Amino acid sequence: MQKADDLVVGPVANGYQKTVPRPLRMALRNFIRNVREPVVAAAFLLELKPGKMFETVGRFGINSTIGLGGTIDLARSKPFNLPYRQNGLANVLGYYGVGPGPYLFLPLVGPTTVRDLFGLVADRLAVPLAVGTPFDKPWYALPMGVIDALDYRNEADEDFRRLRNAADPYSTYRRVYLQSRIDQIEALHGRGPLAKGQTRYGPFARPIGAAADPVSAAEKRVIEKEDAAAGADATPTQPAAPVVAPEPPAPPAPPPPPQPPVFISQPVVQPIP
Repeated sequence: MQKADDLVVGPVANGYQKTVPRPLRMALRNFIRNVREPVVAAAFLLELKPGKMFETVGRFGINSTIGLGGTIDLARSKPFNLPYRQNGLANVLGYYGVGPGPYLFLPLVGPTTVRDLFGLVADRLAVPLAVGTPFDKPWYALPMGVIDALDYRNEADEDFRRLRNAADPYSTYRRVYLQSRIDQIEALHGRGPLAKGQTRYGPFARPIGAAADPVSAAEKRVIEKEDAAAGADATPTQPAAPVVAPEPPAPPAPPPPPQPPVFISQPVVQPIP
């Protein structure tokens, strides 16, 4: 993970950030999200969440028209107040109990699992069916995927640096990613730290409305679990036996009192005259 990121993904993402002005990068991010909104709406429908489905359809309509083709996210602002929500087939499968499968780390895709990779591919294939041409052409689909991956890498740059300082970066990132996916699936059921919404996406999501925190919700949960496991595995130490001072020896018994002298009188025998 670290070598691929250091040699390829990280430098390319940093170059993208330095050479492309921020307003243009934000416009590209909003545009890509808007193109994928129909797939997000379909995922909410499959999860039997019609309210969020209609909100997503509303976002798509507002941003596609007065949002200049989705380059400006007007739907999130007043008077609409329709925040962006991430969803897809992988979440639908997780919502209905399909397990994540083996963990993978792929270039540009980053951390994923078999379930999430399958859902990602299905989502990308569904975009042309939902929005039509020209997004069914590879020269549209591939740049969108690359720009999305670079944008995510830049957003999570500080988080990646922190994980690289861990004793085992790969294992730490794996635990954080898997915990974040558990939290995201739990949020669809109205449970967990992300139930009320989230800022940031992927492994480094933060609960919406929370104060700025350098540690994501998933990282906190991983740390808590590791601390609990360490406490359970620790061998309790036996308390040292208290030191008891020896009792002082008993004083010697006093000698018995002297016996009074006994006088024995001898009979005096006198001869008979």
